[in-house]
Order: sequence, then C-alpha cells, then structure tokens
Amino acid sequence: MKIHFTKIVVVLLLVLISSSSFGQSKTTEALSKKYTDAMAFFFYNNTLRMLNQKDDKGFDELIKDIEKMKLLMIKKAKDFNYKKITSDYKAEAFEEIITSRYQGKNFDVYLKESDGKTKGMIVLVNDSASLYVLDIVGRIALDKVTQLYKTIDESSDITNKIKAFSNNDHDDNKEHHKSHE
Repeated sequence: MKIHFTKIVVVLLLVLISSSSFGQSKTTEALSKKYTDAMAFFFYNNTLRMLNQKDDKGFDELIKDIEKMKLLMIKKAKDFNYKKITSDYKAEAFEEIITSRYQGKNFDVYLKESDGKTKGMIVLVNDSASLYVLDIVGRIALDKVTQLYKTIDESSDITNKIKAFSNNDHDDNKEHHKSHE
C-alpha cells in the first residue's frame, strides 16, 4: 500500500485548519503582540498532564476538558489599561462569571459558550506589577481555577520562569524608585 505525500500534507492541513477554528481569543493575541516582552507558554492536554508530578487524580479530572491553553505573563507598563482589556474580552462574547482573590492576586474568570456548552475560558490573574492571562480552549470547573493556577505555579520549570519574571518586576520597581529619589 503506497501513501502519497500530497495526501498526507492535505490531511495535516485540514487537521490544523479545523483545530484552529476556535483558538485563543483575539484579545489575548493582541496583548501578546502589544507586550513584546511578555512571556508565553502553550499547553495542550498532554503537556498539562506532565505538570501532575504527584499523579493526582483530582488534577487529571480538572484538566480533562482542556483542549489547549496559553499562559501569558505581562509586566504592567504606564499605558496598562485593565478595564480596556476586560471590555475587549467582553466584546468577544466572553461573559464575566466570577471574581475572587487568592494569595494577594485578583482572579477574574470569563466564559464563552456556544450551544449551551463552554467553549473557552479566560482567567485574568491581576496584581500590582503583572497580569497573568490563562486563555483556555475548553473548560474547567469554576471552583478549581485557583487549583490550576497553583499547580502551574508550582511546576518547577514554569515556576522558575515565573519567579524570574516576577523578580524582574520587583527589580524594575526598585530601580524606578531609586531613580525618583
């Protein structure tokens, strides 16, 4: 049986096109382009499973309906406008569902539904120096959002990058204060 290279390419292109029909939000993509120094991580369901170092069945249950996710970490600049960001997500038909606090950070969760099913979620983790955006294709239980963030935060490789990102914020703030003394 002979498989033609062009058929494989066509099938792969169709898979890529169909999987991108509902991708990350336009607002998240715009943020990524605007804040070029932002750090971005992409996760698919299988890479999220690798974060589960403790083989926690609860975590596997938590991520089972996540198709893919983008974590975007943005250092706030002078022109940062959180209200505009939230209104841009709302303009994409994301509906604000929950607001909470966890370890000094504000969490705002937005859902996008189609035919009564959650198709996408936006989790904005906002503190004084940074904005973390979890743009999720799929869904997680709303009461488990902080657990997902905590697990990502505790993953060694990602944690090191998040801490380096956060320390740069603190170093930048110290330098900013020193230069204004």
